[in-house]
Amino acid sequence: MENRIEADGFGEIAIPLNRQWGAQTQRSLTNFPIGNEKMPVELIHAYAVVKKAAAITNGSLGLLDKHKADAIAAVCDEIQSGVWDAEFPLSVWQTGSGTQTNMNMNEVIARLASVKTSAEVHPNDDVNKAQSTNDTFPTAMHIAGVLQIRKRLIPSLKNLQHTLAELEDRYQDTVKIGRTHLQDATPVTFGQEVSAWKEMMYQNEQMLKNSLQGLLQLPLGGTAVGTGLNAHEQYASKAVQTISELLNEPFAENPNKFHGLSSKDAFVFAHGAVKALAANAMKMANDIRWLASGPRSGLKEITIPANEAGSSIMPGKVNPTQAEALTMVCVQVMGNDAAVGFAASQGNFELNVFMPVIAYNFLQSVSLLADSLALFDEKCVKGIEVREQEMKKLLDQSLMLVTALSPYIGYDKAAQIAKHAHAHELTLKEAAIQLEILTSEDFDRYVDAKKMI
Repeated sequence: MENRIEADGFGEIAIPLNRQWGAQTQRSLTNFPIGNEKMPVELIHAYAVVKKAAAITNGSLGLLDKHKADAIAAVCDEIQSGVWDAEFPLSVWQTGSGTQTNMNMNEVIARLASVKTSAEVHPNDDVNKAQSTNDTFPTAMHIAGVLQIRKRLIPSLKNLQHTLAELEDRYQDTVKIGRTHLQDATPVTFGQEVSAWKEMMYQNEQMLKNSLQGLLQLPLGGTAVGTGLNAHEQYASKAVQTISELLNEPFAENPNKFHGLSSKDAFVFAHGAVKALAANAMKMANDIRWLASGPRSGLKEITIPANEAGSSIMPGKVNPTQAEALTMVCVQVMGNDAAVGFAASQGNFELNVFMPVIAYNFLQSVSLLADSLALFDEKCVKGIEVREQEMKKLLDQSLMLVTALSPYIGYDKAAQIAKHAHAHELTLKEAAIQLEILTSEDFDRYVDAKKMI
């Protein structure tokens, strides 16, 4: 492979001729060949928005040549579109501020922008003007977090809500046995059971939206430690306003840049809402695979789509694979939540130095849930069918219908009937009559599953 030679404060270094990055990016590749986890592309695209806003703002303040500002902005548009994704290869496991990724961005933009204008664009003096990694990296994190929740996760959630609402309506009058503690309980309708899943998803949507308030506050303009050194006094407000206009999102300037640089509490709070969604998704997916268990020896109250073969040795076996994929994602999200929380508690004085791992885990959680919920909706929930005869069979043989008798014969006699029926494999009605507690007519008058819902 042909190389070109570039130099920085540490001397000369060879860079592949076909790459747009510079010396600091190349040194990072050499110094941090750790794992396979790369900086999320969502963060890279968000970072391009930050750099574009900075160039526009510095240009408008007369601090950056207009031709350079226009060239930088044009390159940032290309980066945001994904054209140059391959030019951002750095590992998550690098400096805790993300400096190498900031310089990766600066170097690529400078090289490409220099081609677009007759003047040389410098990565630090021009692209990074009025900025530090310490304020731009968290700003990019905030932007990426907001966009991914708003444009990917919430839409998946809304589609699932719609499917669940249709399922609830379709089976609102289909009576089945309820269950608590994995034991028989009093009756519900399947529509009522589904309504709990639907409400979970509605509540999670509101939690996610509420959690965005902290992420919408950007620390841009704080530069290295929060004082705004080397930035024009109007830079922060103008740059944040530009970001809001570019993305049509209500971003605002964080009024306390010291907090914005040193604290990552907004990510802990927002990921808490993401984790709450994972918890509810886990519960819903488990309910569905329990209800579909069988097809002969389980609860078998519903069927779910058979998407692929379930076994390499057992012919005809079908497994709840979409539920399994979703619940594995939920486990990952819960693990990510611990990582985000621990990382946010770290860093000393004016800077948190665990930002790359926060960004990686946060964006992974959002991406995984957005994808898995969309697939769970499309390939599982939309195909749920109720086995009404099986529901009726299980309902009719349930001992917990005896609860309807308590107001008429008391708790103790009702319990006596249930225990006698269970011990002698009788129906509740047969047990009540055998114990001479109720007549057949009285039992039929008191016990009606449809009146118990």
